[in-house]
Amino acid sequence: MPSTAEEILAAVRAMEPAIRQARDRIEEQRRLPAELLRMMMEAGVFRMAVPRVYGGGEFDPMTQVRVVEELSRMEGSVGWLAMIGAAGGPVAAFLEPAVAQRFYGSVDSVFAGQIRPPQRAEIVAGGFRVSGRYRFASGCQHASAMTCGCTLYENGKPLLHANGQPKGRVMLIPASKVRIIDTWDTTGMRGTGSHDFVVDNVFVPAEESVSVLEPPRVAGPLYRFPPIYLVCHTGVPLGIARGALDCALELCGRKELMPSRQLLRDDTQTQETIAWAEATIAAARHYAYGTLKELWDTLCRGDKVSVNQRAHYRLMMVYCHQTAKQVISVLYDLAATSAIFRSHPLERFMRDIMTACQHRVVHPRMYRPGGRMLLGLEPDEPFF
Repeated sequence: MPSTAEEILAAVRAMEPAIRQARDRIEEQRRLPAELLRMMMEAGVFRMAVPRVYGGGEFDPMTQVRVVEELSRMEGSVGWLAMIGAAGGPVAAFLEPAVAQRFYGSVDSVFAGQIRPPQRAEIVAGGFRVSGRYRFASGCQHASAMTCGCTLYENGKPLLHANGQPKGRVMLIPASKVRIIDTWDTTGMRGTGSHDFVVDNVFVPAEESVSVLEPPRVAGPLYRFPPIYLVCHTGVPLGIARGALDCALELCGRKELMPSRQLLRDDTQTQETIAWAEATIAAARHYAYGTLKELWDTLCRGDKVSVNQRAHYRLMMVYCHQTAKQVISVLYDLAATSAIFRSHPLERFMRDIMTACQHRVVHPRMYRPGGRMLLGLEPDEPFF
């Protein structure tokens, strides 16, 4: 496992030729090739957020986002799956050490799954019986285990907190115990294999479940309450936008405009568009990394995360996605007919960002709970 940001970024950049070579297979097979997955495993990409005590990287949020950004620049589905794998890492900090080592200690440890909406877990002797169907389980075909959000039931009735909200836990279930249903035939992000999966009356021992409302068993700012949720998500749009702009720059140097035979780069409107795109991506990156650095510094000091920081953390994720979509759309128009062919990378980046922006966590409607927090109101749906 690389131990520094420089080491893991170097390992990731060394993958670029293999990722470029695998792009067509990723699209056609709707999953990552086995040899590419092995490279990502050995580079520690999927265990960036796992505690070091269990062999993970325990990297700060900025490093995690930077890794996902680099991979997304090369291929959107690869970056997305790196983000999903890393998102399961903090769960290890809430498990008993022996259980965490068993689930997370191997280089092959990769988590997929789904937290919302939670499915049913009936309390039984020694643990839980879990049943339900989960959607959008990115990476489920190569995962070693699934994280499954559940609502707790006892004697057929849901357990409730004092405020009337249902009690929940996250269950860890070996991938061999779930059934995958092939549902992922989409416009973009085809290589993520985000299929449905079914859990049918599977017994989960109590120690193989967690609640992030409980104190973590591993100390460290990465796992302090409230745990940072889907922090790597931000790297996906930033990387896709960078990749699209790089494609546009390359195209501008060789595409001729008709009937003048002038290169696209010599057109004044093109020059303005490229400058705007570069500045817009840079502004989004500064918002992203600045927000994360401020949040990280607060956690490292042991201070409480403020309402304003919580709001900006989530607003930043939405903003980066929507900004990337806008930039790529403008670059797509700039490329004109060159971008409509599946052989052109810009076409893939366009489909990938359109699909990525439909995720509920980064959809424009998530501006509303952030706005409520900035106005001194409680968010009206789950919000970091």
